[in-house]
Formats: sequence, structure tokens, C-alpha cells
Amino acid sequence: MGKGKKSKLKGAIAKPSAKASKPKGLSRPSSTKPVKARPPPSPTIPFSPEDRILLVGEGDFSFARSLLAIHGCTSVLATTFDSSAIAREKYPQVASHIAALQAEKDCKVLYDVDATKLGKHSNGGGGKHVRDGGFDKISFNFPHVGGLTKDINRQVRHNQELLVGFFKAAMPLLVLSGKITVTIFEGEPYELWNIRDLARHVGLKVERSFKFQSSAYPGYRHARTLGNIEGGGGWKGEDRPARTYLFEASDGSQAQTSNKKRKRDDSDSEID
Repeated sequence: MGKGKKSKLKGAIAKPSAKASKPKGLSRPSSTKPVKARPPPSPTIPFSPEDRILLVGEGDFSFARSLLAIHGCTSVLATTFDSSAIAREKYPQVASHIAALQAEKDCKVLYDVDATKLGKHSNGGGGKHVRDGGFDKISFNFPHVGGLTKDINRQVRHNQELLVGFFKAAMPLLVLSGKITVTIFEGEPYELWNIRDLARHVGLKVERSFKFQSSAYPGYRHARTLGNIEGGGGWKGEDRPARTYLFEASDGSQAQTSNKKRKRDDSDSEID
């Protein structure tokens, strides 16, 4: 009985299926057409030649110069947190960029401008040039407080405070339909900043976000907060994945309301 079952099973395994045998060297031609590679998407440029633009936290002013020379943005107020002496010490290339900007009638360069004090009647506010407002775009590329601490959690908190302070200071300076742009690197620790939530808490919302492509700004080079790497170095921020967020007021009347409040709250003394 057991032998009969075994022989039947052996016979079933031993006989190959006729469908399984194929002549060697022959194969059915593939009907799948080769897939053409899609061209990379065109870069998104959130600025137009008609815009009045305030740039905050510029490093060597190469971004501002590219806006002027390549994209035809001729009304640019470019500001930096550094003093003139420190900017030139950190970025030797800055002189030529500044000269190109200052040669344009409606372009101006300001030093010692604090992103969290924009337009205020105090040191760091940028004086009358910033306080007059009326900007279509206010842009802060790669905000960072620098090496205040090596503790990641504290770094995150310091940078969140910087962004919140910037948002609050920038909003009253926009025209009613104005936008704020912020560009930051992708990945950690930048994702920990939760930039969307920070903006929402101060009355802003993300209209859209898109990949930042440095190649769209010929001549632009990412300037480190701490200055150029000695000897040129191999670190190039413009090659690192980054994203730009375009913010607008959650309430369309927010900018005008905030501007009126600022006029009531500010003192009468002016520092230009």
C-alpha cells in the first residue's frame, strides 16, 4: 500500500510539463516600449521684475545680485545682520556684489539689520528704508543663528525663536497681497523646526512650497553664517537639497491691521 503511493508520487514528480520545455536560444520579443526620461521640472522663481523686495539675512549678497542681473528685479533692499566691516572680513567677495547693487538706482544695501526687529524704531530695525514697508516680497534664505550651542534641542529652539520673531516683524511691512519666502535645507535638524506650525501660530499659512534650485540664480553661492571656509573648502550649500516656503497672511487684512498697531506702539524717536 505504501509502496504504491510512493511510486505514483515519484512518477508525478518525474514527468516534466510539456509547457515548461522551451527551445534554447529563443525568446518571445518584448512588446514594452522604452520609457523616455522626463525632463527635470522648470525651477520656480517666486520673484518678478515688478516686485519691491526686501531680502533679510544676506551673506555675501550674491543672491541679491542674481535677482538684479538675471531676473530683472530692480527694486531690492538687501540687508545683512553683519556690519560692513564684518561682512567684508567674512566674505571677501562681497565688495563686487555690493558695488553692482549700489549702481542700480532703486537697489540699496543695509548693514546691522536684525530679522526680528524689522521696521522698529531701534537699532537693528533698518531705519526708514525698512519701516516704510510696502514690500511685495520679504525673503529670508537659510536662516540660522549660527553656532550658539552644540546641543541640538537648544539649536532647534533658538532657530524657531528666530523664525517667529522674523515672521512677526515682517508681516506689517507687506502690501496687502504680499508674500514672505523662507528657504531652509531639507532633512534634520531643519525638519525639527516645524516651520509650517510656527507660521500658523503667528497668522500665516503656506500658499505653496517648492524645491529651491540654486542653478536658477546664476552667480549665487551659499554663504555660511560663520563666513567662508578657509582655502575654499569642499562644503557647498548650494548643492544640498533645500526647500522654499511661500507664506501669506491667513487673514487678508492682517498686514494692514498689524501696521496700524505698530504705529501706535512705536515711540516717536527715530533711528535711521
